[in-house]
This record gives sequence, C-alpha cells and structure tokens, in this order.
Amino acid sequence: RALLWFGPVYLAGYLGLSGSWVLLGLALWLCWGHNRRWKRDRLAAAFALLEDEREAVCRGLAARQLPAWVHFPDVERVEWLNKVLVQAWPYFGTIMEKTFKEVVEPKIRAKNVHLKTCTFTKIHFGEKCPRINGIKAYTKEIDRRQVILDLQICYIGDCEIHMDISKFNLGVKGVQLYGTLRVILEPLLTDAPFIGAVTLFFLQKPHLEINWAGMSNLLDVPGINVMSDSLIQDFIAARLVLPNRITVPLKKNMNIAHLRFPIPRGVIRVHLLEAENLVQKDSFLGAIRGKSDPYALLRVGTVQYRSKTVSRDLNPIWNETFEFVVHEVPGQDLEVDLYDEDPDKDDFMGSLLISLVDVMNDRTVDEWFPLSKTTSGHLHLKLEWLSLVNDQEKLHEDKKGLSTAILIVYLDSAFNLPKNHFEYSNGECGAKKIKNNKYLKKTEREPSSFVLLTVGNKTQKSKTCNFSKDPTWGQAFTFFVHSAHSQSLHVEIKDKDRDTALGTSVICLSHLLKDPNMTVDQRFQLDHSSSDSFIKMKLVLRALNVEEPDPQRVKAGVSASKQGPVRVVEKGGNQQKFASPPKPEASKVPSLSKDSAALDSLPKKDSREDLDTNDSSAAPVPSETVAGLNETEREQNAEHQPPSALHSRAAVVPTLPVIQELRLAPSVTSLGSLPSSCFELSSSNLELQNGTEMPLGEIQLTVRYASIRQSLVVLVNGCRNLVPSSNRGVDPYVRIYLLPDRRWTSRKKTSVKKKTLNPQYDEKFEFFESLEDVKKRTLDIAVKNSRPFISQERKELGKVRIDLSQEDLIKGFAQW
Repeated sequence: RALLWFGPVYLAGYLGLSGSWVLLGLALWLCWGHNRRWKRDRLAAAFALLEDEREAVCRGLAARQLPAWVHFPDVERVEWLNKVLVQAWPYFGTIMEKTFKEVVEPKIRAKNVHLKTCTFTKIHFGEKCPRINGIKAYTKEIDRRQVILDLQICYIGDCEIHMDISKFNLGVKGVQLYGTLRVILEPLLTDAPFIGAVTLFFLQKPHLEINWAGMSNLLDVPGINVMSDSLIQDFIAARLVLPNRITVPLKKNMNIAHLRFPIPRGVIRVHLLEAENLVQKDSFLGAIRGKSDPYALLRVGTVQYRSKTVSRDLNPIWNETFEFVVHEVPGQDLEVDLYDEDPDKDDFMGSLLISLVDVMNDRTVDEWFPLSKTTSGHLHLKLEWLSLVNDQEKLHEDKKGLSTAILIVYLDSAFNLPKNHFEYSNGECGAKKIKNNKYLKKTEREPSSFVLLTVGNKTQKSKTCNFSKDPTWGQAFTFFVHSAHSQSLHVEIKDKDRDTALGTSVICLSHLLKDPNMTVDQRFQLDHSSSDSFIKMKLVLRALNVEEPDPQRVKAGVSASKQGPVRVVEKGGNQQKFASPPKPEASKVPSLSKDSAALDSLPKKDSREDLDTNDSSAAPVPSETVAGLNETEREQNAEHQPPSALHSRAAVVPTLPVIQELRLAPSVTSLGSLPSSCFELSSSNLELQNGTEMPLGEIQLTVRYASIRQSLVVLVNGCRNLVPSSNRGVDPYVRIYLLPDRRWTSRKKTSVKKKTLNPQYDEKFEFFESLEDVKKRTLDIAVKNSRPFISQERKELGKVRIDLSQEDLIKGFAQW
C-alpha cells in the first residue's frame, strides 16, 4: 500500500515533473472516491427505506423526506399493488433475462462490426423490485371514455448485468430511478377487453443514477459521470418523455394513430417582465455584499429557454416573451428558476412552479409571484393561454412578431427512396462511375435515412431508419408559425452514411387553408429523387386564440403557484408567507406627458429603474423567443392594466419626441454615477445627428458588400464625443457581431485607444457570407471601455444596430 501511495510521487520527481501534477491526480482520485461513497450512501439509505418504511418515515419527519401521499391527499397509497409486484418480480426477471439473450444481444451485434463479440455473461435483476409510492387518478377535466393514472415510481435495484466486448468487461451493479409515469387507458369499450389501448410516458425526465462495474467504472470519474448520466437521460427522454409516447393496442384492428400523436392541449405564452428584491449573491473578498447578475430559466416539460442576463441589478427588467407547447393538462407545469451568472458556477436565487390548469381556466394571469426556496424576491409574470382552433379568420399576422398559429407534422413513412443520389442525377453515366468505385458495396446497400423538417429558422430532425428504401418513422413535430399565408414547410430526406439528399419537398402552408379543417393527409411527390418516390405526412394547422376570461370565475392569481413534493430540503429555504407587493397610490403615479422635461420631475430614488437597460453580454435568445416589449408599448398599455399589475417602482416614463427608438440610461444626470449601466442606441435609418439630443457620442462606419470576395466589409473609421465613464478617462475599442451569430470566434474587435474620447481606428473587418444571408442579418456594434481588472467602471459606452436588409450593400454607405 505504501508503494501504491508514494510510487506516483517518486515517479513524478524522477521524471522532473511539477508537483502540481501530483496534486491534480490526488484531487481527481479524492473526487472519484467521494462520488463513489456518496452513491453507496444513497443506495444504502434507499434500501433502508424499502426494508423498514415505518422507521424510515418516522426518522425523516424532521427532514420532510416523505412519500407524496403524505403531502397530497389526492395521491393514494397502494400497498396491495406493491405486494403484487414483489410476488411477480422473480418471474419478470426470468422473462427479461431471456429477452436480453435472444433479442437484445443479436441487435447489439448487428449494430457495428466491433460489437460482434458482445456477450452477456451475467444477467440478474436482483431481489429488489420497483415500488409505487402513490397513484393519482384523474376524474375531472378529462374525457369520459378514458382513465388517467399518475404512478410515482421508485426503483432502487440491486440488479447486475455484465457483458464482454473484445475481452473488455462492462457492467452495471445497481440502478436508482425516480419519476412520474402517466398511464392513459383509452378508449373505454363496451365489449372485451373493455380497454382499447394503453399509453405510457413520463411527464418529465426521470431522475436516474447508475452504479457502474468493470471498465465502465471510468464513467464515475468526476466530469465524465455528469455527461454519461445526461446522455442516458436524453436517450430515455427521446422515447418515453412527453411529447414522446408508447401506445400498446389491446384490441385487434385498433387505430392508435390519434392516440400516439394527439393534438396538443394549447400553447402557454409567458411574458417575463421583471423581478424585485432578489437575494444578493455576489460578494467581494467574501465580506462585502454586492449586486447580482440575474437570469431566468423557464421550462415546460423537456423544452427550456433562457432569458438574457441583467448585469448588477437586484430589480431586473427583462420584458421577454416565450412560447411553450402544452401537451398534457393536468400534468405539465411551468417551472421558473432564477440564477446569478458567475464565471465559475451560477448561484441559485429562487424558483417558481405554476399550475397550468389554473392558467388554462383563467385564460390570462398578470401577477407578482413570491419566489420559493429563497429568503426574498418576487417575480412579475404575465401568462396567456392560447387555445388551438381551426378558424381561418384567426390567422391574422401579429405586428409584434408573435406566433399566430401552430403547425403539427405527423411524419409517417416514405416509399421507393433511391439507394443513392446517382440513381436520379447521373443516370447511366453515373452508374458507370459507381462500377469502378471501390466503395461499390456501400453504395449498393439500402439507405439509412432521416428527415429534416424546417419552418422559418427552426429545423427538427427525425430518427434514422437503417437500411430501408421504404422507411417508417412514425413521429410528430410541432412548429410555431408567424404567417401562415407566406411560410412553407421544407422537407429533406438525407442518407446518414453518405450525407447526401435522397429527395426534397416544399409545402406552402397556404395549401392547408384550402381545406376547411386546415388538415392535409396525403402522399407528397419528392423532388430531386426518383419519379415514383413519395413521402407520407399529415399536416395540421391550428390558429392560436386568446379566449375571453369567464367573468363569473374567481381567478387563481397567486394561488396558481404551487409547491411540488421536495425530496431534499435546501438549506436556507424560504418558509415564510409572502405578502403581495405594495400597491401604489394613485397620487404617486406620474401622469403621462410627452415633454422631455418631465424626466427631471420623477423621484430621484426611482430614476434608475424607470427605463429598460440591456447588457451586451446577454446570452442569445432562442429561436422561439419573441423580442422584448419596448418602452412605448408599455406606456400605451399602462392605462389598460388593472391596479394590481402596477407597482411603485415600475413608473411610466414619458416618450421622448425626438429620439423615438432610443433606449436611454436611467437618467441623463446619473450617467457618471452608474458605472454598471448599459446604454443602447438603436435607429433604423441611422440619421442621428451630433448635437444636444445625443448624449452618448457617435461612431462613423463604412459598410459595403464585396461581390468578388463574397464578403461583407465593415470599416470602423472612428468615434467622437464619447461619454467618460470615470475621472481617469476611457480606453475605448469597438466590438462587432453579425447577428444572430454571437459566438466568441466570430467576434470582431478593434485595437484599444488610450485616454481619448475621440478615437480614430480606420480598421477593416470582413464577414465571409453570401449576399442573401447578409441581407437577413443585423450588424451589432458596441463601443466599450477597456477597464482594469476588478474595476467598477462602466464597460459599455454605447451600442448601435444596423438592419442590413434596409440598406443597399452593393453601393455601400458611410455614415455617422
């Protein structure tokens, strides 16, 4: 043992390596051992719960680690079902061992040449069977011809599965699985077997932990274990988590297509407006408390979006909109988590769980919600429930860029696909080329095809069907549609092995409007393919409609937020009952005025919170995210909001008549006092003149498109009249992005000019893109201050965005 301990140390010294390598290896070894001990402790605790549940429940009363049937009366305890599972488990294990040997093992060997030696050496499912901690049966708000059951499954298994691949031993020694499995029995029949089909799926990704054995123990190394577990969870989610389902027919000749792919229940539109009194997470030297950089993660099922990051603000304003497709209600909820962005690890700042059943019944909810699992904080959300209707009159184009419809694509199958693209592109000449090809066998086999579906800027990919000219996918996809009269669905079938297109098709969504139900179910002829190649799809278009709320219904409001079953209690949890934010008095709300002088009449303490500020380092918004509301829209809608939606700090700001699209700093007088502020200048026509109305300075740019080089040329000439961020002066430089590309590698940056407010750069940058692509882009240019490390100075001095679709790039332009 001493040699094992000091051998690596002596070897490192003998080879002349640094001592840091020894410390790094020791740290990795300690983390690996700690991770292994943590998993063993979790497994032992779970076994103790199974062996003596009464004692474990009594011991966990203080920690509130109780089954769901203790927290929620409508969740029933089903011990009789657990006893049945215990009796039937040995027989189930025997069936699974036979299935692994006769079905799974041949499939693994056929996957790859290197897996031909795969052999299961030991298959034992152990003595511990899955438990059902509770069952919830739904009897309201569902169809009378169906039964919905939510099973809360807990599996702490002592199973052992080992297999050998080329003399390498891989295996699993234990599995832990927690999750809510929904079982739908429909349709109910009047004759045997009384149930037409059974549908199974998980409402959310189940929690999974695997105790590896053999060579697969390497997957427990810190860093690798997180990646391996997430890959396995993604594999399960692609088959068993909503919107994916497993439907098993119980009656012969039962059509289960509408059960496998039902039309979604609706769409939830989430307006993430603002938050207040968030917890301070950032600290300087561990003692001085500072502000935080909050952002929000919004999640419904497996779909998750991230908001932009608001720098150094405990009362952030986002004004962003997100849209989620809701497949199951009740069942799916809206989850919102707030985090403080840090370079190393983001700090948790609170969470929110909102029942979509209440939102569906209320139609519209505009409330301040108290955050849970934290000591303070409220979040302002506006939630809209959008119903799916087949009324063509609802398909108007939204001027704010929001979605107006949803397209549901049921991808069925394809027929007579060519083996390769030479079959239809080159004819006999191409066939002669293939005969002399050394990859003759590869080109003659059947294609392994998948489908790429594109609507607008969103592309979704189907699964791959191996070695078939008539593949069957059987998948459903959903797309948000902004303009049904002009958008199209692009379909492309590709071969996985050769990465070539086997056929394409373009379906205009306006064709669906010719059908009264806005539904098309047919075969579509494939272009750039064989003459008898088709793809079968069903397209369903539904308009998004916000229904008027029921005036007689009592709205849920803040009570829509609920607390789910908590397995592990976080320290410092917020157990208090939060009161609603104080409502402002009518006399404290400033009246609307278009006079710019009204800015000075606002209270000084609220001046820094009146106008929206954006940070240039914010993460890019997902494709489904709609641009945030501007300030002028908020002013116009302020008169129509109920008093409860107003707040004392969200004062209405008058409109500046001269600069209509200018987002100012919190106030002109506080420019030098707010080092963390971010100023954004945006104008579509770029006709801003230097003078009294432009306090942040100007930048001179020359932009043109070089057709010969196929590149966009941006010449940064210089800046003038910049605003100093500190008394010591500024060191300005210019940063350029070609949106929506915000990658670090695509960023362009000028040199830094020292101690000047009128820098001259005369530097040229090129973006190698086609003219068609450039016309769809936006040029994002920011002037920044090269501040010292750990400096409190303002980094960004100004920003301007140029919509390239409005400019004549071949002619070019030079402008301040």
